[in-house]
Amino acid sequence: MERRQILLIVATVTALVFTWSAVMTWLGQVVAVAALAPVLGLTVVQIVRAVRAHTPASSPRAAAVPDEGDDAAR
Repeated sequence: MERRQILLIVATVTALVFTWSAVMTWLGQVVAVAALAPVLGLTVVQIVRAVRAHTPASSPRAAAVPDEGDDAAR
C-alpha cells in the first residue's frame, strides 16, 4: 500500500472512532467511552508504529566498512 492510502485509512478510522465516541457521550453513555479509551489509545499507538515501520528511511544507510587488520589472529 502507498503511504497516502495508509494515511487515508488511518484518518478514516480515527474519524469514525471519534464520531462514535461523540455520539455515545451525547446519548449519555460516558461510562462506555471511558471504558474503551485505553483500547482506543493502544490502537492509535499500534497504527502509528505500523505506519512508521513501512515508511522508507529518510536518509540512505551507510555501508558497513570492514576492519583494516585481522585482530582475531593476535
